[in-house]
Amino acid sequence: MNRSLYSKLIFEHSRSGRRGTDLPRRPWADAMLHLPAALMRGEAPALPEVDEPTVARHYTNQSTNNFGVDTGFYPLGSCTMKYNPKLSDALAADPVISRLHPAQPASTVQSALEIYWTLQRALSEIGGMEEFTLNPFAGAHGELTGLMVIHAYHDSREDYARTRVIVPDSAHGTNPASAHVAGYEVVEVKSLPDGTVDVDDLRSKLDATIAAVMMTNPNTVGMFEKNIPEIAEMVHAAGALLYYDGANLNPMLGVARPGDMGFDVMHINLHKTFSTPHGGGGPGAGPVGVRKGLEEFLPVPRVVKNSDGSFDVIDRCDSSLGRVSAWFGNYTVFIRALAYILSLGAEGVAKVGPLATLNANYVMNALKDLYLLPIPGPCKHEFVFDGLIDKSGGVTTLNVAKRLLDLGFHAPTIYFPLLFHESLMIEPTETESRETLDAFIAAMRQIAGEAAENPEFVKSAPHDTPVVHPDDTQAALTPKLTYKDLQDGI
Repeated sequence: MNRSLYSKLIFEHSRSGRRGTDLPRRPWADAMLHLPAALMRGEAPALPEVDEPTVARHYTNQSTNNFGVDTGFYPLGSCTMKYNPKLSDALAADPVISRLHPAQPASTVQSALEIYWTLQRALSEIGGMEEFTLNPFAGAHGELTGLMVIHAYHDSREDYARTRVIVPDSAHGTNPASAHVAGYEVVEVKSLPDGTVDVDDLRSKLDATIAAVMMTNPNTVGMFEKNIPEIAEMVHAAGALLYYDGANLNPMLGVARPGDMGFDVMHINLHKTFSTPHGGGGPGAGPVGVRKGLEEFLPVPRVVKNSDGSFDVIDRCDSSLGRVSAWFGNYTVFIRALAYILSLGAEGVAKVGPLATLNANYVMNALKDLYLLPIPGPCKHEFVFDGLIDKSGGVTTLNVAKRLLDLGFHAPTIYFPLLFHESLMIEPTETESRETLDAFIAAMRQIAGEAAENPEFVKSAPHDTPVVHPDDTQAALTPKLTYKDLQDGI
């Protein structure tokens, strides 16, 4: 534990009799005398006794221990941790927007509904879809909603035999989980050595029981599914629908649209592709788009534009799957996403995919002489190393990730995808400068050199973080959750 002055635990600053406030006695304090004895404390609570400057400095310094996109490079593969523009935050925080209530009559919130409708149309254009709902609160919630749309579609055709969903073995873990929650049995399809779906294996599993095939394109190892036209034709010929996991939509902006590839249903992670806040459990948004013919199954409420240019809310629809969330979803997240899209404009949005792809290939090619690249050739937005090429020192991917923390970088995703034993998954995004990428490359090369010359030093990292190298197993089995635990050595 780093024991610098202000990184101590707040209890360690405590001094008997020290106060941050001195409140005058109030008349109602006498009311305490009339409380039942059973509700009264027998002794004072064990709280730290500290002055106000110490408290302010302690928590301000503690806050700097949190790593985020505003503090440094965050190359978290498959999660697209791109910079969040402050203009978007300022707009979302405007009281005119933040103080709206979802129960207000539509006539009093026409501008808000126009924002909602405009984002629906923008996402439909970008995704190549007929219509979008913004209601889902997160990407996984979007997956579930999309699968519910698929379920409603098959039920409307009285095609009740379709009880299974095909998911690639390289898929995000939420894909099979969402399919299970939606009531489907999951069927796994294998990947080829180049990371793409094995078309022959897929063909053998397509039958009248398959409701949908879930795919991510580019896939989880950052490779484009070049056989997608053939796959789409096969899936549709079998009477199933093709679902697009939008987690990796970022490199497709300005290059290709899922709807044009043959996908029927998709979700978009606004926090990944359209630069809204990401992490900490929210706020999130996972809008779901559908091709023409499926829009009637989307959840309510839905915002529509009337012939006179006004906007209204549809709260009931006989063919709709119903509600999937309270009200209209995370509205201030929509503000941020639309602000990002409009500030870039069509020309700027079209540059996102190529720049994300350029940055990923730049980093990959600068490191592939030291880190094992199991799938050679150009990648899209991300790539996966299988640990160091030189493994003689026993330095693992986990060791590399922890050493990166010492050098000022958040670690990439590690040990995912499960296709490789020592996966190190890196996604630079398009918002990082070449100088930042060069600094990251230098750090990764430095670690590779240290692993060869002094492997024990890398294995014992991190050395300079507030909490240094912990015993991972004991931290999980016997965590120290209170200051008393730390004092007692529990």
